Amino acid sequence: MLNLKVINAEGQEVGTVQVDPAEFGGIVNKQLLHDVVLMQLANRRSGTHSTLRRGEVAGSTKKVFRQKGTGRARMGSKRTNKRVGGGTAKGPKPRDYEYHMPKKAVRAATRMAVLSKLQDSEAIILDKLDFETAKTGQFAKLLQTLNLRGKRETVGKGYDKQLQGLTCLVGIDKANDNIWLSARNIPGMAVMPVADFNALTIMRQKRLVLTRDALEALRNPPKAIEA
Repeated sequence: MLNLKVINAEGQEVGTVQVDPAEFGGIVNKQLLHDVVLMQLANRRSGTHSTLRRGEVAGSTKKVFRQKGTGRARMGSKRTNKRVGGGTAKGPKPRDYEYHMPKKAVRAATRMAVLSKLQDSEAIILDKLDFETAKTGQFAKLLQTLNLRGKRETVGKGYDKQLQGLTCLVGIDKANDNIWLSARNIPGMAVMPVADFNALTIMRQKRLVLTRDALEALRNPPKAIEA
């Protein structure tokens, strides 16, 4: 069993919660997690790359000079890939990189990604997270309290600089516009309901912050996480 501390917005411990690894698959299958992340990265590729080949570049197809009698190496048209301005040999063309794995495998990988954050002490459980209004400063203060963001300091001639913080994914039980608006201008931050979690999004961020309600939603498959 994993014993996780529950803290409030002031950084004070207000309780603990026990999580059974079996609720998230029991073990982390690194190969499955790797395969699913690669699939999700591939599915995000636009595949619009394109190069001009020999038959597509502008220019005459006339032979540059006659085959024999000049003393030079034989030469074809100016469009050959051997010459500047010629076509590209075997260059990329638009293609679709999308492919899919079994849905059960994708869902399992998502739960394994959450489990890996819990086991590696990279997850923080919040008692609750609710903003009455959208305030970026309020969210930044919360991150500083959780040691996820540096404080502002003066560098040089009165130049204020925000210290680099950790990338962080905040999981909530349901969509909340005030929380999302408060976090969207902070670099490295992502806020989403746990129903939208996927393995790539979880593994891309260094830290995972979950509200108590979000954790309970994750512990009740299969509706909690969709592939």
